[in-house]
Amino acid sequence: MLSVAYVAGALGAEAVGDVDLLVERPREPSQAGPHDLALAMDPKFAPQLDGCAAQAAVLWADADWKALGLKAAIRVGRHRYAMSGITKLFDLPYETEPGIHPSAVIHPTASIGEGASIGPFVVIGARAQIGRNARVLSHTTIYEDVVLGDDALVHSGVRIFSRVRIGDRVILQAGAVLGADGFSFVTPEPSAVETARASGGSISDAAHAPEWTRINSLGSVILGNDVEVGANSTLDRGTVSDTRIGHGTKIDNLVHVGHNVQVGETCLLCGLVGIAGSTVIGDRVVLGGTVGVADHVTIGSDVIAGGGAGITSNVKPGTFVMGYPARDRASYLNELKAIRRLPRWGARLTALEKNLSKPDETN
Repeated sequence: MLSVAYVAGALGAEAVGDVDLLVERPREPSQAGPHDLALAMDPKFAPQLDGCAAQAAVLWADADWKALGLKAAIRVGRHRYAMSGITKLFDLPYETEPGIHPSAVIHPTASIGEGASIGPFVVIGARAQIGRNARVLSHTTIYEDVVLGDDALVHSGVRIFSRVRIGDRVILQAGAVLGADGFSFVTPEPSAVETARASGGSISDAAHAPEWTRINSLGSVILGNDVEVGANSTLDRGTVSDTRIGHGTKIDNLVHVGHNVQVGETCLLCGLVGIAGSTVIGDRVVLGGTVGVADHVTIGSDVIAGGGAGITSNVKPGTFVMGYPARDRASYLNELKAIRRLPRWGARLTALEKNLSKPDETN
């Protein structure tokens, strides 16, 4: 259990009342018991504190904690940011056994850093380097020549292919695949896709039955420090150059990053984002859920793409885009408003046509 004063100090926030009061865990006000820390950081949650059994709560900056019937309170400013500190403070670390589990298969040329934990049924290939205090959970496969940084956390069932290099403090959620071959094939003669593009959409009969030939992937994948990759996300290796993910970038579940893609620092790629090959993405870019990005596109730094956007061409830095094809937010919303007016305009046009078609009753 932690004291209210300790929690407030960790958050850099103000503690008031009985600051020595001990709390066991944070809870929503409607579920909080006498030893819980109720989370009511927005005034809209104040009614939930009425009759709440909690004696302490995290409140908004100017909250009257006494009027809310509390014995102690922590007052914070930006409540979402406070949530980050609270959840980190009360988080329960994953239980990992120190050392190497007897069932792990580790090549004799691999190196395991001091304090690392290697779980059951892990396979580590030749010349792989596992950093200090890294935790590799069960049924993970790490191919030859992989570099995994210090303090990394690799969850169960992750697959890390040859020569992938991963920075410090990286988190890979279960089922992530890093370094699989890129999806790159070519035909001896121009394919249907090539002829259709060249002709403006016409598909010739000669292109109906291509013979697809693999372009092998010689590059790899490089992750910077403090990167997170969500469950079942896939990052393909580059064809010749490496696929790169910059420091601090966070990738959600079920995201696909194609071959040769370059992603900058501190980006957010939300669930079901798909990025086609050879795309370049700047720093601090946010791609909302189900955003799709075409190949060979450049997205500048500080771009935000709303959920479901389809990015088919370059995007200037600092632009908020929405829709398909993606365009700036103001244009998209104006077009959406115009579409909503279409039924009304259609009715007015129909009425006008009826009036024009009537004979002139004055003659």
